[in-house]
Amino acid sequence: DGATHQALEEIALMRVLPNMRVIVPCDSNEARKATLAAAKLEGPVYIRLGREPTPVITTEETPFRFGQAETCRNGRDVTIFACGLMVYLSLVAAEKLQQKGISARVVNLHTVKPIDEKAIIKAARETRCIVTCEEHQVMAGFGSAVAEVVAQHCPVPMEMVGIRDTFGESGEPWELLKKYHVMDDDIVQAVIRAIKRKKK
Repeated sequence: DGATHQALEEIALMRVLPNMRVIVPCDSNEARKATLAAAKLEGPVYIRLGREPTPVITTEETPFRFGQAETCRNGRDVTIFACGLMVYLSLVAAEKLQQKGISARVVNLHTVKPIDEKAIIKAARETRCIVTCEEHQVMAGFGSAVAEVVAQHCPVPMEMVGIRDTFGESGEPWELLKKYHVMDDDIVQAVIRAIKRKKK
């Protein structure tokens, strides 16, 4: 993908616009359901879609509720909030964490605005640490949206996996994910850091 065709800032740009809704589907099934749901809403909706094929992790029966998070995997030690492609990578990371004796909850937070504050507060209270995952700038993006809720209602240790204040480069999508440290192994390391901070 060429650097000029990469969008790494638009969640931040879109979520600050008044009355704008922002949805980031995790796969093709969810993208279809999100589009149908958006058509029923009054006012503008931004749906973020990637070009690269994404592993399908939902089914036709998986519910899509606008503004409501979906728990993909239960866990007690940490909650991983993700959107888009990062939901799949978070599930892969959760399997690796299980082998290390860490029970990770994975939550698909497909609606970035309006964000599901109840789900975030519940997770913060129950698992006492949070990791957010996005293929986007962490500054003012998805992780920041979660952090705003956590800071106000239930402060707990947080780590953010995402792009760190840099522009994109040309390259194959999966190679770029590795370069910018937004792969499943990066999520694993972020979880370990968050849990260490929780224990202090």
